[in-house]
Amino acid sequence: MTRLQAALLGLTGIALLAGSALALAHEGESEPESRGLPPAVQSLLHKQKVPESSLAVFAQEVTSDRPLLATGADAPMNPASVIKLLTTYVALEALGPAYTWKTSVYTTGNLRAGRLEGDLYLKGGGDPFLVTERFWKLLLRLRNAGVRDIAGDLVIDNGWFEIEPEDPGEFDGRPYRAYNVAPDALLLNFGVTRFWFVPDPEAGEVRIVPEPPSTTLKIENLMSLTSSGCVGGLKHLNMRVMSREDGGTVRFSGAYPAKCGRYSISRAIATPVPFAFGAFQAMWRDLGGTIEGGVRVADTPPEAELIYSLDSLTLAELIRPTNKFSNNVMSRQLLLTLGAERKGPPGTVEKGRAAVEEWLRRARLEFPELILDNGAGLSRETRVTARSLGELLLHAYRSPYMSEFIASLPLSAIDGTLKRRFHRGPLARQLHLKTGTLDNVRAMGGYLRTRSGRTFVVVSLHNYRGIHHGFGTYIQDELLRWLYER
Repeated sequence: MTRLQAALLGLTGIALLAGSALALAHEGESEPESRGLPPAVQSLLHKQKVPESSLAVFAQEVTSDRPLLATGADAPMNPASVIKLLTTYVALEALGPAYTWKTSVYTTGNLRAGRLEGDLYLKGGGDPFLVTERFWKLLLRLRNAGVRDIAGDLVIDNGWFEIEPEDPGEFDGRPYRAYNVAPDALLLNFGVTRFWFVPDPEAGEVRIVPEPPSTTLKIENLMSLTSSGCVGGLKHLNMRVMSREDGGTVRFSGAYPAKCGRYSISRAIATPVPFAFGAFQAMWRDLGGTIEGGVRVADTPPEAELIYSLDSLTLAELIRPTNKFSNNVMSRQLLLTLGAERKGPPGTVEKGRAAVEEWLRRARLEFPELILDNGAGLSRETRVTARSLGELLLHAYRSPYMSEFIASLPLSAIDGTLKRRFHRGPLARQLHLKTGTLDNVRAMGGYLRTRSGRTFVVVSLHNYRGIHHGFGTYIQDELLRWLYER
């Protein structure tokens, strides 16, 4: 080897050593934090004369120890339905993915030859997903247990939760909308009736079929069937709730074009107890049973005999419809369940909030600005920062229940509230994202897989006049596209 070759080899070795040292020095070091919003986002805001201070953003790679972007991230904002991330994740951690609710049937009196000489007690355990099909299964199991005729009353025990009286129309003046339904320990079918409109040209009428069926709901059908085309849909369909008492009375009127085919709307008409009783009577009758008494509310006596108990789906299964379809009453049921399980029954909103705060302290997550309110985001008072939600999502990513939690979030262009979003472009299937919208609020929070295969937590909370309209979505899209290309 010549002296020149040896010298060159020595220089190469020094360079390699220097490179290794530099690599070691930077190992685990995060990408520098961005000092401001992406230019495209800034441009959109300035164009619409929306102040940058109205937008709070937090973005951090899941393997990093500091955020890539944290602009306005410490300002308390209204997150709308994005707060469901907190409620569902704490429930998953505190109760476990296999947690189930029980809806139980008890009897008092003697059962002879299929006749119950006493009352039937229906005890609610707060099941957020006691839909019509599962309620029918409960009644079928009761029939199979030998009960046919009930001489006494149906007694509803909904004392597992204690709900403060509330006006369902207080939030937005729409008391019959499904998203305004209040929770209840025995909440059947989310408290909602689905009305099916079925045109029958031969009879010259429109049949209205309620689901679940009911003996207490009264329907006044003033619809007229027409032969006109289905241009503009069913804009002449009118609904008027005459009463919510004793199962409710609702009147439908207007012209219904036969060419529109079958159609349905879902509305919350009756209060929980008569709603459940009407469905029970109708479905019990269809199963060949009878009940001679009425309905009342009372605690289940200690001496009552358990006949059957229906387990709900697991918590891991139920946070999927809660988050994917942003179901408000399911999220509220989760908060009340946390209160009942962690602070003792009956579950209340205050106990639920205390249970969440207790879990946050144990997890060493400090959210001093947090105002959880009802846990669903249907509130003008809820507050949290983008940084707090970002830290929650990072914690969830490192959790043993990470897969169950992330799978509960809408997947872009595939399902839930993102089914019709991001179909065009590279963001399809790259986002597990919870969105939220209220008047003057547009928010999102979840996980993004970038073009290079990195995974980021991303949170955006935007509070400004009119931002809930389309423009707020454009801002989110620009932010997500910028992050995707990182």
